[in-house]
Amino acid sequence: MLKLMTPGPTRVRENVRMARSLETTNPDLDLEFYNYYKETCELISELLNTKNPAYILSGEGILGLEAACASLTEPGDRVLVIDNGVFGRGFADFVRIYGGEPVLYTTDYQTMVDAAALKEYLEQDHDFKYATIVHCDTPSGRLNPIQDICPLLKSYGILTVVDAVASMFGDVVQVDDWQVDIVCGGSQKALSAPVGLTFVTVSSDALQAMKQRKTPIASFYANLTIFENYYENKWFPYTMPISDIYGLRRALENVKAEPGIYERHKQVADYVRDTILEAGYCIYGKNGYANTVTAMVIPNGMDEKSILEGVAKEANIMLAGSFDVFAGKLIRIGHMGENANMNDAKLTVEALLKVLSK
Repeated sequence: MLKLMTPGPTRVRENVRMARSLETTNPDLDLEFYNYYKETCELISELLNTKNPAYILSGEGILGLEAACASLTEPGDRVLVIDNGVFGRGFADFVRIYGGEPVLYTTDYQTMVDAAALKEYLEQDHDFKYATIVHCDTPSGRLNPIQDICPLLKSYGILTVVDAVASMFGDVVQVDDWQVDIVCGGSQKALSAPVGLTFVTVSSDALQAMKQRKTPIASFYANLTIFENYYENKWFPYTMPISDIYGLRRALENVKAEPGIYERHKQVADYVRDTILEAGYCIYGKNGYANTVTAMVIPNGMDEKSILEGVAKEANIMLAGSFDVFAGKLIRIGHMGENANMNDAKLTVEALLKVLSK
């Protein structure tokens, strides 16, 4: 089996795998599991530096993004979609599905969103119910300064939905200090749990907006309000994937037990990028580099398939290309979660440079 050095899914630590193998109870009927789920959600909130409640949803990270849009969007709502990457632009699809009017604020995909320029835009037009922003746009490795963007949006009364799936636990996320209304994460990125779960934190302002809707939320599964009072009522809206949640809890405990986790990610990211640059190759983007993924520009005369196959053959390592507007243009190294260690980073970069030199 190839060693994963992709930007998600990532390798899973043995104690997480073992947690998922534990004997399970009936999560709908066992009252102790309601305590376990609630404590796990509270740990998510703690690690994301927020007093807002967290909810774990049964579905890959995309479910959290759609659920946020489904729960907030009413027909005719104007929604600001901050677009400086593939996933940033992708939020527009969710807004349209639920009857909203996405208004794209599109900037250079090679740069992080400039809060000062956004402020100039908002001074002319800020009639939006909420705005969407991606923290780390995985296809390009851009990291946006949500610590500046979200408070700015909030100052205009605009709610914020942040996709932090690929940044969370590799780059710092301060939900309360940065005034994020809904933040979305996923199990398979820097958390290094298996694919299958998404989780969100929801502010009181966001919940109030959901409750004050004039029309019902056009979904059951992607409706965040169905989790309200689950603990008091001892009732889940659907049967919880208990084994996955056991694994998620262990992965969260792994994060809590490592106070230097963000410094580890930064050191590995710096090494990967510096080494590739020193070898004469190009990293995509002009600024805003994430600590979880590096996107290298494929040199002229080379192609994605031969590079990926070459690294797999040379070192038994799986890297990733990119997609959409970046298809065939970038090679991505995922240094997040269990992948973010200096030994594997060195093996990966050495193998990549060896293949490129051939």
